[in-house]
Formats: sequence, structure tokens, C-alpha cells
Amino acid sequence: MSALSFALAQLIHTVIGLYIWIVIIAAIMSFVQPNPSNPTVRSIIVTLYRISDPLFIWVRQKMPFLVINGVDLSPIAIILALEFIDNFAMKALLG
Repeated sequence: MSALSFALAQLIHTVIGLYIWIVIIAAIMSFVQPNPSNPTVRSIIVTLYRISDPLFIWVRQKMPFLVINGVDLSPIAIILALEFIDNFAMKALLG
């Protein structure tokens, strides 16, 4: 195992872990809906949705059955897929 493959595996693991947290926070924010009149809160919400919405939209288009009675289960599908990719990448890069 080379240092480069270990560093690459750690980088991929960190980025995927960070994106999983972004997906979780975006899902929670969609239920809570904080006051958007506060400029700080508004900028955080806009940044969060700009990062997470493209993947949410893509999953909703490809798998419309994930929206059940108005409840969107796409964050769960995204988290499971990211965990699968993370585990696969770790095993592939680290042996």
C-alpha cells in the first residue's frame, strides 16, 4: 500500500463524509424551515441547498417512487449510496 493510495482513500472518505452531513443537515432544514429574514441564516440555507439540491433533484427524477405521500426519502437513498461508494472506494484503494 503506497502513501498516495492511502492519502487518496482518506481524501475520498473525508469528502463523502462531509457530503453525507450536508445531506443530513439539508433534510433537517427542510422540515424545520428557519426564519429566512435573517441574512446569515439565509446565506447558510442558500449555500446548503446549492450544494445538495442538484443531487436531490437528480435522484427524484431517476427514482420518483422515493416520494411517498409527500415524504421525500431521497436523502436516505443518497446517504446509502454514498456509504456504499465510500466502502467500495476504501476496499479498492486500500486492498
